[in-house]
Amino acid sequence: MAIRLFAPGRRWSVAVAGAAVIGMALAGCGGATKSSTDSGGSGGAAAQGTANPNGQVKKGLKIAFLPKQTNNTYFTTLDSGGKKAVEAGGGVFKEVGTSSATDTAGQVSYVNTLTQQGMNAIVLSAQDPNALCTSLKQAMSAKVSVVTYDSDTNPDCRQAFINQASSESIGRSEVQLLGKELNYTGDIAVLSAAQTATNQNTWIGFMQQELKDPKYAKMKLVKVVYGNDDAQMSFQQTQGLLQSDPNLKGIIAPTTVGIKAAAQYLDGSQYKGKVQLTGLGDPNDMRQYVKDGTVTAFELWDEVKLGELAGYTAAALASGIITGAKGETFTAGDLGKYTVGDKGEVILGDPTVFNAQNIDQYNF
Repeated sequence: MAIRLFAPGRRWSVAVAGAAVIGMALAGCGGATKSSTDSGGSGGAAAQGTANPNGQVKKGLKIAFLPKQTNNTYFTTLDSGGKKAVEAGGGVFKEVGTSSATDTAGQVSYVNTLTQQGMNAIVLSAQDPNALCTSLKQAMSAKVSVVTYDSDTNPDCRQAFINQASSESIGRSEVQLLGKELNYTGDIAVLSAAQTATNQNTWIGFMQQELKDPKYAKMKLVKVVYGNDDAQMSFQQTQGLLQSDPNLKGIIAPTTVGIKAAAQYLDGSQYKGKVQLTGLGDPNDMRQYVKDGTVTAFELWDEVKLGELAGYTAAALASGIITGAKGETFTAGDLGKYTVGDKGEVILGDPTVFNAQNIDQYNF
């Protein structure tokens, strides 16, 4: 699950930065769309047709959003932005999905059903980078445009990936925030979402790269645990981390569910003020913990705008304005013009750091 990073009134620009593949199929970014003019794999999946940058969004497009988890407030907010974008273009919005963030079979079933229903586009946050590929390729063969958002699948299984921010900037900045708070000394741990979450794994990969910098010589990542974006499990994992390692000084939770659960545990424990916590969270969820000193700073992006960008991208693909090839441009409503980057990636913007000085400026 992902975060939100924005400042009021700020215009977003797209960084055409290639996402690195870390660990498994990239813990959360990158995609490759091959167009008829691009044999180098710098797009997303096999492009459908030729792009018409001067074309108009077709009316009546049926666009379905398939979040990683339907009862997750993060995705509820994201998809509200998607609905806004789809309906602004005269399309029909639909949201379906499972209530579990680890029900990959359920996601596959929904993709198959949406394809059979004749959707013009499917926008999904992948629970697993590999398991959905067969069904997504079948969807694209049936002329259904496929966009991933928040958490990617394999690049050849979709046409575009809407990334909330550069995966590298997210992963490295989490370590940078915690390093400053710990004076670059002490054991740290990561409380992630699902073990198969592509975005989480990518960010963790960049965290590990950042920790190789000599200034972190006295900081050590001792453990990565998974709360599966479940509040109770994340709470228990936080408790287990602190009980198993009395020397633990900091926790990074790059998931909105995880950081809130970890903050709740720390807030009522002997570790409050002694163990630092950062990660990706909603300002409304984290406000009380920032104000009472449990959390010093954390990050995120504008979830509504991320959903909007995904909706506008899906409409542009389904209308033939873009194919997902690198260098193509399209207009995403009031968000402005965006450029497709390496491997079909479109980036919303940079993360925003929330702290006691600015958190009351945000309401989401």
